[in-house]
Amino acid sequence: MNGEISERFFAAVVERARADELLSNEHFTVDGTLIEAWASHKSFRPKSDDEPPTSSGGRNEGVNFRGRPRSNETHVSSTDPDARLYRKSSGAPAILGYLGHALMENRNGLIVGVKTTRATGIAEREAALELIRGVSGSNRITLGADKAYDTKDFVEALRALNVTPHVAQNTTRRRSAIDRRTVRHPGYTVSQRRRKLIEESFGWGKTIGRLRKVHFRGLDLVGDIVRWTAAAYNLIRIRNLRAAT
Repeated sequence: MNGEISERFFAAVVERARADELLSNEHFTVDGTLIEAWASHKSFRPKSDDEPPTSSGGRNEGVNFRGRPRSNETHVSSTDPDARLYRKSSGAPAILGYLGHALMENRNGLIVGVKTTRATGIAEREAALELIRGVSGSNRITLGADKAYDTKDFVEALRALNVTPHVAQNTTRRRSAIDRRTVRHPGYTVSQRRRKLIEESFGWGKTIGRLRKVHFRGLDLVGDIVRWTAAAYNLIRIRNLRAAT
């Protein structure tokens, strides 16, 4: 029930922005951000009955993970079973968390779609396709994204939806799925510049909206909080846009 309320409220905020002619119907950006779960590494235990060795004594015993590989296939958090161990980048530590996904229109940087998923390696692209289906139609639109979305399957899926993929090229030891017919257009450069606006919504959500580490457990509750936070961000941005005009 709470999830339905947040969905309706978020949709109403988006419709308010559309009525005020603040939204682009042609150019969008998608991205995902890692949200730390309300669960510690100590809670990430083997799914089998075997327990990892603990340090000596004390009420809050430590857990020794040295030499014991851990993965989402073999381990689960006893505190929040929906959380997944995830590393956002090669240089970042792995944490238990969720992925929050946002679809932004490029005119004013307003969020028009939001989704929360378990943290997996393909969740960002799967969520992006689901979000863009909600705004795609007979008219061709563009979708900006970072290098993590530069895969052949994702780009082909966008084109099948009549969406021009303005995805950043990933040419590190591989061939990009984005070719010259896309990057030669001035609109591609504009999309790559505008897509960085989405980081403002993530930054606001984690600092003001307190999404850096959620104090709720379970995918449904975390998703509910992400929608409320996105709606609040939009309301503040709409107010500021109105004041500026």
